[in-house]
Amino acid sequence: LLSPVLQFPPELEKDITVLDYSLPTVEELAQSLDRVVRSAREISGMKLSLSNGQREQILNAARGLTCTEAENVFAKSLVMTHRLDVDVIISEKEQLIRRSRALEYFQSVEDFSNVGGMNLLKEWLRKRSRAFSEKARQFGLPEPKGLLLLGVQGAGKSLLAKAVASQWHLPLLRLDLGRIFSELVGSSENNIRSALRMAESVSPCVLWIDEIEKGLGGVASSHQSDAGTTARIFASILTWMQEKTSPVFVIATANDISVLPPEMLRKGRFDEIFFVDLPHAQERREIFAIHLARRGRDPLAFDLNRLALATEGFSGAEIEQVVISGLYDAFEQNRDLTTQDLLNNIQATIPLSQTMEQEIARLRRWGRTHARPASAPEGQRLPGNGRLAPRDVRIPDRG
Repeated sequence: LLSPVLQFPPELEKDITVLDYSLPTVEELAQSLDRVVRSAREISGMKLSLSNGQREQILNAARGLTCTEAENVFAKSLVMTHRLDVDVIISEKEQLIRRSRALEYFQSVEDFSNVGGMNLLKEWLRKRSRAFSEKARQFGLPEPKGLLLLGVQGAGKSLLAKAVASQWHLPLLRLDLGRIFSELVGSSENNIRSALRMAESVSPCVLWIDEIEKGLGGVASSHQSDAGTTARIFASILTWMQEKTSPVFVIATANDISVLPPEMLRKGRFDEIFFVDLPHAQERREIFAIHLARRGRDPLAFDLNRLALATEGFSGAEIEQVVISGLYDAFEQNRDLTTQDLLNNIQATIPLSQTMEQEIARLRRWGRTHARPASAPEGQRLPGNGRLAPRDVRIPDRG
């Protein structure tokens, strides 16, 4: 029996042995490439010559495709450009990933300069930016496993995930746990296995699991609510995270740690757990400057100190919305944006730190004892380089 989906009647489960076939290796893709090149030379008389470097680029770009898909995209590139074009191959692979049930391919254009604050977390990531290189292997460094980012909604956790992929020049895949589940028996488990195999096949890459607590929050009651499907998917993810050998860097974000199973938090699943708090005044100035510059305004033309002081308790997302609302006000009146426009919108905004005060205080208490802070206290810097220092930092009690 051959099928891409694991699905058969329960009465046959004990009588059938399941063999999972992995996606082709680089060596198998090389054979597909040789077949296409040989066919092109014989049929159309194309003069194709590839250096070792070009050949390696093409094969790396084709990782994650089946042999049939690889041969089709090699042929498509020859028809479209009369050569083997890496960009055509990557574009086709993106389309295949986008058509998958649970994985989304992101073209990330963000980098760390677009992320305000979180200097300790950025420094931790910078130290690991070359960890997937051959030089790191020879030095004896293990490939980093991933991060769990816990924090207040709108604090920039998802933005940071996108920035990491761009900064490290790696593909960014988002795993949508909601799309994993299917009403067909066995399909949900097959979907998660297929998604994880796909992520491994295009490694090194960044796998982003956004708001993981919403996808896995029902593990404890899974046997009563969904016949154990959520529990089995959770177990598959945990086992894969613990035992994976492919360089897939997992970034999981969460807004509520209380619903996450404790097994997810133990060492070995993630390299580190970071707590992302609301930005302090220094970081709020930086966030205002980023969003003003993004929209064609000179940050130096605004009173950033006054704006930072007026937005105590605001998240980065709320600061962005203040800038956007201010632009609408100025546009309606046919004039340029001013500091007063922003102050008016700050006054009209009720931040999440007020509407969810108790929940945020609980998050901070957990973060102080179970996670590393993403940001150092305001004003703490490393001598000489102006960066915030990662030493002996405690999350300040703002609750």
